[in-house]
Amino acid sequence: MTAVAPRRHALQQKALPQVTITLDKPIEDIDGDAVVNKIAWRLIPLLVAGFFVAYLDRVNVGFAALAMNRELGFTPEFYGWAAGVFFIGYCLFEAPSNYVMHRIGARLWMARIMASWGVVAAITACVWSEESFVVLRFLLGAAEAGFAPGVILYLTYWIPAAQRARILAGFLIAVPLGSAIGSPISGVILSTMDGVAGVAGWRWLYFLEALPSIMLGVVCFYYLPDRPTEAKWLEPAERDWIETTLAREAPPQDGDHWRALTDPRILILGVAYFGVVMALYGLSFWLPQIIKGFGASILATGFLAAIPYGCGALAMWLWSRSSDRNNETVYHTAVVTILGSVGLACAAYAPSHWLAMAALTLAAMGSVAALPTFWSFCTLALGPTEAVVGVAVINSIGNLSGLAGPWLVGLIKGATGEFSDALLALAAGPLLTAILILRLRRGVPRR
Repeated sequence: MTAVAPRRHALQQKALPQVTITLDKPIEDIDGDAVVNKIAWRLIPLLVAGFFVAYLDRVNVGFAALAMNRELGFTPEFYGWAAGVFFIGYCLFEAPSNYVMHRIGARLWMARIMASWGVVAAITACVWSEESFVVLRFLLGAAEAGFAPGVILYLTYWIPAAQRARILAGFLIAVPLGSAIGSPISGVILSTMDGVAGVAGWRWLYFLEALPSIMLGVVCFYYLPDRPTEAKWLEPAERDWIETTLAREAPPQDGDHWRALTDPRILILGVAYFGVVMALYGLSFWLPQIIKGFGASILATGFLAAIPYGCGALAMWLWSRSSDRNNETVYHTAVVTILGSVGLACAAYAPSHWLAMAALTLAAMGSVAALPTFWSFCTLALGPTEAVVGVAVINSIGNLSGLAGPWLVGLIKGATGEFSDALLALAAGPLLTAILILRLRRGVPRR
């Protein structure tokens, strides 16, 4: 008995230094910005790649239309409406998709979304009639539904409000990059692949640009953690800091996620988003045809169409950093949406093609720079309970303008033969966004 006790004591004394060595820093000593940057570098590249190819598959119809409309006999009115049918399927399934993702986790659900929209996008290469085009555009929207609002919700599980605008910008920058980088790629495919293996260039365009989506779905399944507690690449103290910081910011949750459907702020924010997205998609689906109307070749159109969105990507990044630095989202959203409206109005009656391009660039910069500050404002205004469904509902209402904007442009173009009045009509959208955001600014806490 007496021989065992000292030995046990010796083992305890020997083990004590090992425990002391593995202890982590207290939460108070954690550098929050360093942790957020660590998360961003781990998650954002994959999410940006996913949204990049999603947006490219969504809007490459604008380039395909340069040859597809003539081959299949689509009128401007039909094309504008059918291209926007994507958003009917997209909006119908967004809120349920976000709810399912919240329940089963982002890893599995995001992988399913990426792979399924990639398959449908590839099948679009086989479209042969007006009916088949409408059906496949609807199915593409239904397959992709929930990706963008799902990522916005997913980032609220990881990023505190004070850093959220610039991190959201890091994700949403895929929107302008999808056009800035995708436009030249689409132009090259359309002009060089036409007739290869007896297949039209616009069919190759749909097929080739769909393949990365399927591959990214597989990567997402093996790479994306659902919550910070599952992130083995974070230190325990860093995980604790994230959970503690987000819990401190969040009001108590009662679990009633669907309560957001009765919140009047959701409707107002949805209409506000409708305004800016109407300009974004009205321009995206028709910009190649507008530039082609300047007398540019298909290849030159691809490179010229990249200019407005390349400038938009830079504006989005700089403007979101200004929002975080000044701890402000309302006026940062309103200012750039007003600039976007002015750009569209000036492009409508610009006296030369070069001035029209400058005005279209201003319009694109204003439209895309508003996205991260708008969503940062929304997630702060709603809180975690309402955000589960509320973000998807806002995105659904807003993306209905993805049907309205291109269709409106097609109707006006078909009736007048010109784009001038159509661009002037689109200018009303971002102006509406600015008015509604300024109306909602009271009662929303600063970050």
